[in-house]
Amino acid sequence: MKVSVLQDNLAHGLGVVSRAVAPRSTLPVLGNILVATDEGRLRLSATDLELGITCWIGAKVEEEGSTTVPARTFVDLVNTLPNDQVDMSLTVRTQTLNVHCGHSNTDIKCIDAQEFPPLPLPDQDNGVKVNIRDLKDVIRQVTFAASTDDARPVLTGVLITVKGDEMTLAAADGFRLSVRRAALAEPVSEAIKVVVPARALNELARIASDGEEQVTMMLPPGRGQVIFRLKDVELTSQLIEGSFPEYEQIIPAEHHTRTVLSTTAFLKACRQAEIFAREGSLIARLNVTPGEEGEPGVVEISAQSEETGSNETKVDATIEGRPILIAFNVRFLREVLDVVGTPEVSLETSAAAAPGVIRPVGEDDFLHVIMPMHLGA
Repeated sequence: MKVSVLQDNLAHGLGVVSRAVAPRSTLPVLGNILVATDEGRLRLSATDLELGITCWIGAKVEEEGSTTVPARTFVDLVNTLPNDQVDMSLTVRTQTLNVHCGHSNTDIKCIDAQEFPPLPLPDQDNGVKVNIRDLKDVIRQVTFAASTDDARPVLTGVLITVKGDEMTLAAADGFRLSVRRAALAEPVSEAIKVVVPARALNELARIASDGEEQVTMMLPPGRGQVIFRLKDVELTSQLIEGSFPEYEQIIPAEHHTRTVLSTTAFLKACRQAEIFAREGSLIARLNVTPGEEGEPGVVEISAQSEETGSNETKVDATIEGRPILIAFNVRFLREVLDVVGTPEVSLETSAAAAPGVIRPVGEDDFLHVIMPMHLGA
């Protein structure tokens, strides 16, 4: 193998794929990045067997070939090289990669590419196409609600349901539920229902650009994997086996009080309350009081700590229905308000012991269900 690439392109490509490198593994090759020529470009790949990322970068290829380079060594080296052309050549017999750039000349000991796990070849003709900007918004509004506890693996994933011209993502951790719908770039002929690790979707959102390009989601038959393909990047993830909860049953069918607040004001009040609630059980009390005779209603958000003190913030609101005193995990409130993109947000409640529903005002493609906490706690 003998190739030349620009340092900034190589550094970018390594930054994309390095998040899939296995930090600790019994297989040394999983700590390496596959570097291979591929139809006039350079292909970089990394995998920890659960997640795999491949990135293609422009290159001048003089001799075809491939090897796997220790990830940490390679990334650290390339990041310190001058912004110039990087020439790389492989001595196959010793699996030594020579990296030359400017006045820098380095030899890196590598592992034969044949030991690197093969990544699946996708069939893009049967993929589900979504505009990447839409998908990034959907991921941002859903994955934060997935569980981080491996005791119930299926809850660490996101349920993706595709039907007709719509895709729905849902995540739940037993205390909250986020559901977001998005239109597809093209309708599908067959319905799809899979559970994808939240980590994989977060990585997809991280590496995807903010442009108008599309991402294609593919499910290779019988492999238990999903592939997301962008223009120059491909992400492969194992699917999570198991039955995702029937989340529609969790969404309250009715409410007795609907409270509309400024998203910014509500978020600031929750951030203040969290300063004190984080010392204890993260409990924030919401005292919802409708206004009288055309006056605006008020929501008082309060939290207290035996060690640090207490905080109460009042936010004007438009309230329909009866007054209610209800408590929520303030961190959960803050996290959902962080991803609401509308100026106003509504909170629907029915009783102190019943879940609340948060919706962006003016948009009907997103909802978040949050379980209450005991007021006496």
